[in-house]
Amino acid sequence: MSDAITRTDETTHGEYRIDVPGAAKPAVLTWRARGEARIADHTYVPDEARGGGIALKLVEALIADAREQGFTVVPRCSYVAAQFRRHPEWADVLADTAE
Repeated sequence: MSDAITRTDETTHGEYRIDVPGAAKPAVLTWRARGEARIADHTYVPDEARGGGIALKLVEALIADAREQGFTVVPRCSYVAAQFRRHPEWADVLADTAE
């Protein structure tokens, strides 16, 4: 399985993607923009790749980009919200406002 993350940024929305060999769909984390924040609204990992840490890699890429590019994250997706609870060190990129 490739761990290469592909990013798309369409200004108002985008995604982080990892292709999963043998799966019909890639693993993805999608977001949409709101001001200086990105709302992480969906995470999906194909059954063939679940339990392998791929979703966490997608969230870590989002966090790294938030720090590098200066945006904050609204964890609308339940998986992303759970990861923020498990990683208090990410508080610096957690948006102050909830949607």
